[in-house]
Amino acid sequence: MAPRAYWKGSLKLSLVTCPIVLYPAATAVEKTRFHMINKETGNRLKQQMVDAETGDVVESDQKARGYELRKGEYIEVEKEELEAVQIESNHTIEIDSFVPKDEIDKRYLNHPYYIAPDGKAGIDAFAVIRDAMKDQDRVALARIVLTNREHIIAIEPLGKGLLGTTLRYPYELRDEHEYFDDMPNPKISKDMVELAGHILDTKAAHFDPSKFKDEYENALKTLVRRKAAGKPVKIAEPEERPSNVINLMDALQQSLKGRAPSKRRNHSRAVRSGHRAANKAHRTRTRHRKAS
Repeated sequence: MAPRAYWKGSLKLSLVTCPIVLYPAATAVEKTRFHMINKETGNRLKQQMVDAETGDVVESDQKARGYELRKGEYIEVEKEELEAVQIESNHTIEIDSFVPKDEIDKRYLNHPYYIAPDGKAGIDAFAVIRDAMKDQDRVALARIVLTNREHIIAIEPLGKGLLGTTLRYPYELRDEHEYFDDMPNPKISKDMVELAGHILDTKAAHFDPSKFKDEYENALKTLVRRKAAGKPVKIAEPEERPSNVINLMDALQQSLKGRAPSKRRNHSRAVRSGHRAANKAHRTRTRHRKAS
């Protein structure tokens, strides 16, 4: 049985309209969560809103939305006034255009939703829109209002239904030039690039999210189970930070062989050096005895 719909409305392509429902495609229900508690009583803590100037607790009926005009000066905006900002996409997803999927910059992708027909009345129209997109191999761009905000949504076929992904606006993205322009651009030898390419070949695979393992989440669950069972929790020592790679070519070659330069190799060098020094000292003592 499908969960409760997150949004209900219509999907519109020109004069073709069908009722649809949206369901969030992602969930954080399985994530381990912690609550703030009182260490003395073990009771959960409750947050309260307080006036920033007077420090008084503000009750629910005193709360309102305000927009800051200038530092410390706000205008109050009523709930009814926000609801009065009616736009067509409040209840209708109207498709504006169709674009090639590979033209969508991945940085704009935000939240995914499953889109399904709402009842049997519009299932034919839904299937027509879905199958037309399959044939054209294109993604629909439309507008939708979620939580009192209008979003651009990219819609594409997914099995028997559709996948809608809200997109960020350009003003929500940071300019990459602020982070990359001052980055040095060293000249790397062709041999190094080819070696790195060989390493990439040895790790070639196909995208398989079933292999994703959230090690931190698993460690948190283990921690909670041990605490609940009254077992001691061992505090792990911080891992030693790896030293800076001095010889990049050497590191690439060792990586290609399946092992990185390590303490073990350094230890072996030290052992060999020790053996050579011991042998040399032994030969020196032998020559002294013969000379005597």
